[in-house]
Amino acid sequence: MPSELPHLTLVLGGARSGKSRHAEALIEALPAPWTYVATAQAWDEEMRERIALHRARRPSGWETVDAPLELPEAIAAHAGRPILVDCLTLWLTNLILAERDTAAAGAALLAACERACAPLVLVSNEVGLGIVPDNALARRFRDEAGRLHQALAARASSVVFMVAGLPMQVK
Repeated sequence: MPSELPHLTLVLGGARSGKSRHAEALIEALPAPWTYVATAQAWDEEMRERIALHRARRPSGWETVDAPLELPEAIAAHAGRPILVDCLTLWLTNLILAERDTAAAGAALLAACERACAPLVLVSNEVGLGIVPDNALARRFRDEAGRLHQALAARASSVVFMVAGLPMQVK
């Protein structure tokens, strides 16, 4: 684990690949306090349980900020201390379901990342490795996630791909 975290780190991987735990460890290597920007919405009991487990495993020193839609604003409001965003694909889902302009939101996210004064770690699901989805909404989501990941990876100093709990340094 690096002693100094780059300005922008993108952590990608599949479901249950260890993305969140790895991202938390990166941030926790820095002095507290840390900001955890959560994009999940607890629509059902299973999601409420997932959120509770994530919160329970984090030690003191974390401030949690819920930002299911207003992610760039949340980053800007806490830009002076280490931030972990978990996760971009939930945020993108929320934007699409709310019929928001995803291109404008993505541009705002990129700008917020560039303005952050402390290390920023972004977590996202890599969804483009499987079969082509059978419906237009799922294809749109996959394509938009891929474009967002490419834009962020181009600007990130570090890109990590998680496989079976193991970090693979891509950039």
